[in-house]
Amino acid sequence: MDKLLIKQAHIHTENRILEQASLFIEDGKIKDIYQKDNTPHVPEDVQVIEGENLHAIPGFIDGHIHGAAGSDVMDATTDALDNMATALPREGTTSFLATTITQSPENIDQALENVASYQGKPGHAEMIGVHLEGPFIEKSKAGAQPLEYIIEPNIEQFKRWQTLSGNQIKTITIAPEHDESGAFIRYLNESGVNVSAGHTDINYGGMKNAISEGVRQITHLCNAMNGIHHREIGLVGASFQLEDVRAELIADGIHVVPEMLQMIYNNIGSERLILITDAMRAKGLKPGRYELGGQPVNVTSDRANLENGSLAGSILKMHEGAQNMLQLDGVTLSDIVKMTATNPAKQLNVFDKKGSIAQAKDADILLVDESLNIKYTICRGMIAYEGGNENESC
Repeated sequence: MDKLLIKQAHIHTENRILEQASLFIEDGKIKDIYQKDNTPHVPEDVQVIEGENLHAIPGFIDGHIHGAAGSDVMDATTDALDNMATALPREGTTSFLATTITQSPENIDQALENVASYQGKPGHAEMIGVHLEGPFIEKSKAGAQPLEYIIEPNIEQFKRWQTLSGNQIKTITIAPEHDESGAFIRYLNESGVNVSAGHTDINYGGMKNAISEGVRQITHLCNAMNGIHHREIGLVGASFQLEDVRAELIADGIHVVPEMLQMIYNNIGSERLILITDAMRAKGLKPGRYELGGQPVNVTSDRANLENGSLAGSILKMHEGAQNMLQLDGVTLSDIVKMTATNPAKQLNVFDKKGSIAQAKDADILLVDESLNIKYTICRGMIAYEGGNENESC
């Protein structure tokens, strides 16, 4: 079925919400949007979804995810990426960056070569590139990144990895203070890579300088970085003050407690926040012992920890993070759309195709209720998940 009509939904377009409107999808693209009382004649070959009392919003883009459903990007197999792409529509994710971890150069090579050869499948979440997290980071802020593989910024090494990936590295997390001359950051920025400051001990002044060189993002705000002090506001304070960067946020209430989520939202707002999961392979599975970056991880019902107690990514689902943010004071569904779709699409330079509901864009669409419970996930025009149907393939 290559034609789909969503009828009588509240459609969140780029500029406004159309009440009881309809959306026509053809060949994976948004073909037309019809206002109330202007529903088109439906030919027999069009599948119809009744959207009454539901909101049609753009699909979530997870720009930082290591794994799900028992698989990890570092497994470096087609099956691993397939498993992730199959599982993610259940949580509303229609696009994602396959995220690596600091590891041996050989293991990173294999993961990037696997990405370069990967062919996604219709009706699955789309892998739209790579987030290279490390290995150019600060050891004192390593978090769950293995210390023994951390290295200094190296343009030639990055060039090699970008070639191996098929030029699919879209975001890189680095510690900017290790690039004292700014040459590495300038090269990355000029080559079109989204440079994100993370696993870093950079101070406020250093971050201002890094932004002048081309840093445009902050990786999982508050985690693996210094905090706010009254004599040095650090990177968290910089995220509040410096409007040239967007900030990733893991909104599970564990990596960042609800009170801090509210403080972050009050100071940054929905225009500059990007919700991510930073999830590892145990997402969607039972508690137990798993692995991340070659390290054993203990997973309970709500979190993942290394044996030393450090958080090891998350088991958060995107819609759960969005629901947590929706509980904060002042946050609307329109704000959620910005933080989960519009902002990441703009940050990754794919807003011409994704991140909003507009004619000619990819038909990556969610139908949700007022509480962000997912009723349908549509990936490039195909129904990938229908809420409540546990027998659904994804």
